[in-house]
Amino acid sequence: MAKRIGRGTAELTGRPAILGQAAVGGQTEQEGPLGHIFAEIFTEARLGEKCWEKSETRLQQAAVRHALESAGCAAEAVDLHLGGDLLNQCSATNFALRELGIPLAGLFGACGTFAQALAMGALAVESGAFGRVSACASSHFCAAEKQFRFPLEFGGQSPPTSQRTATAAGAAILGESESGPRISRVIFGRVTDLGVKDANEMGAAMAPAAWDTLRRFLEDARAKPEDFDLILTGDLGEIGARLLRELAQAEGGLDISGVHKDCGLLLYDTQAQDAGAGGSGVGCSAAVLCGEIFPKLRAGELRRVLYLGTGALLSAISPLQGESIPAIAHGVELTS
Repeated sequence: MAKRIGRGTAELTGRPAILGQAAVGGQTEQEGPLGHIFAEIFTEARLGEKCWEKSETRLQQAAVRHALESAGCAAEAVDLHLGGDLLNQCSATNFALRELGIPLAGLFGACGTFAQALAMGALAVESGAFGRVSACASSHFCAAEKQFRFPLEFGGQSPPTSQRTATAAGAAILGESESGPRISRVIFGRVTDLGVKDANEMGAAMAPAAWDTLRRFLEDARAKPEDFDLILTGDLGEIGARLLRELAQAEGGLDISGVHKDCGLLLYDTQAQDAGAGGSGVGCSAAVLCGEIFPKLRAGELRRVLYLGTGALLSAISPLQGESIPAIAHGVELTS
């Protein structure tokens, strides 16, 4: 059973593991450095649908179905689905699960939703109440632009500090297993807010949340950055990643530059692609985890990874009301 260590970290003494996983993406994602990780690529942005929202539903369904195939189980064998997206009322998730038929607990943690789903899924499996749990998160560039910025037809220009929302989804099937990547510890984030108001600089808003969760986890686990093969954030982009490293050095005396990478900088080549300061979106880190990190843990290429899923907790309306951008980061320790 799970036990509390320190003030906020849960150590999982059972064997909640990743039984199968899959990532799906769009054409731009295929053209990036991790184009090889996807189980399926959709070269047509609408995925054959009439609107962007329905396109994202299709994206999420595809990710779950590929993950089920990877795990060798049917949807009927999954006891609970945990997932979310960026659309109002998590509509892509709701409509995706309408067809899949798995019991659903919808989540919203902005771009940190996949970390939240993995953490809660691992605890659900650890409790013994659920045998298999699916976790999924998705985003769609066009759907997010329509909801949070301007429809593409407007032709607005994005500043270089902005990040590209990934057209991608990642899904994983969790259950008890003696093999495969294991979730060994989880920590839930606290809402942080340093007053950043520019919605085009979400990396700056999220970096303090990432540092707060990283600091608390290291204290609870009595660990050092060099104990990990990789400390992975998602998705701070160029600005947020730099700020996180500066915060770790200035406030904690820690140099994480040798082990830290950011999903938003892994998915796209910011020099060769029109991705601004890097990738973002709920599907960004979900796809990187499922397509790149879980397979490397399974193969033994990585042994210990700390994944910090970061989310900017703004709505389409809150910046117009003069509100700042609160942020959160949930942490999941993964071992091979």
